[in-house]
Amino acid sequence: MTDTAGAIGVLLPCDLPAAEVIGFARDADALGFDELWVAEDLGHRGGLAQAATALAVTSRIRVGVGLLPAGARNVAFAAMEAATLAQLHPGRLDIAVGHGMPDWMRAAGAWPRSPLTLLREYIPALRTLLSGGTADVDGRYVRLDGVRLAPTAVPDLAPDVFAGVRSPKSLALSGETADGTLLAEPVTPPYVREALRSIAPRGPHRITAYNVAAVADDPGAAVAAVRPALQALGDADWRPHIVPLGFHEELAALRAASADARAFAEAMPAEWVERLALAGTPAHVRARVDGLFAAGVTSAVLIPAGPDRRAALAALARVL
Repeated sequence: MTDTAGAIGVLLPCDLPAAEVIGFARDADALGFDELWVAEDLGHRGGLAQAATALAVTSRIRVGVGLLPAGARNVAFAAMEAATLAQLHPGRLDIAVGHGMPDWMRAAGAWPRSPLTLLREYIPALRTLLSGGTADVDGRYVRLDGVRLAPTAVPDLAPDVFAGVRSPKSLALSGETADGTLLAEPVTPPYVREALRSIAPRGPHRITAYNVAAVADDPGAAVAAVRPALQALGDADWRPHIVPLGFHEELAALRAASADARAFAEAMPAEWVERLALAGTPAHVRARVDGLFAAGVTSAVLIPAGPDRRAALAALARVL
């Protein structure tokens, strides 16, 4: 278990032009961010390939893959890939595994009948393999007959394995089986406290939190910058994030009355936007990040908002 309490990271945008990916990773490293996380969204770039590239072109920053859908990869081969990165870049890799977005996974023909069962079988097997153990699993989805990594392929320091989940049952599973939990945006202190009640970790357990973020000397400009990134929050998948804030019914009603997701985000009251994103002056955003740490978050990951992601990254570094 790696101690990263109080870390501030940044997410590499999945739609960043290919020519800017290496520069973004190098900037994040040079600016002093503790972590760089990469996503694996269906139709975009692969998580492990992005992580390998980011690790190869940086020297210090910790890189997280958040997240790998369990239904998309055989666990033995996922372990081989993750172990390779952990060997080549010791102490700089984290791996998050989750269900994946149901619509995406169904579209790819990889949504299991019981996602929770798959994750319950997958995470312990992955951790066993990464630590050099032998995996014997005769599960519903994971079947391994004495599989282990060759001694020359076992990393000296196994990467922490997170569960990227949100439902109470899945959060409880994370507390039972994983080294940490990756919480998707938006993450607020009330949501963290609610999630931790479900996670009920039995020992050291990292909490990594994603949030859309913008920093500017003009708070209004920062709020305007994050609005487009909040368009999906009217969908049912995000209900667990909003309910602890006390205005879910009003938010759902606004989405139902809006012509589309864009109109919904534009009509959202500024006070809601300020709670659903980290937007404002450097001092304001830093105070919000510190509030997340106080609630139990160990790593706060900022998702840069705005059309120029490299410039947004530099602005976010003002909170460090």
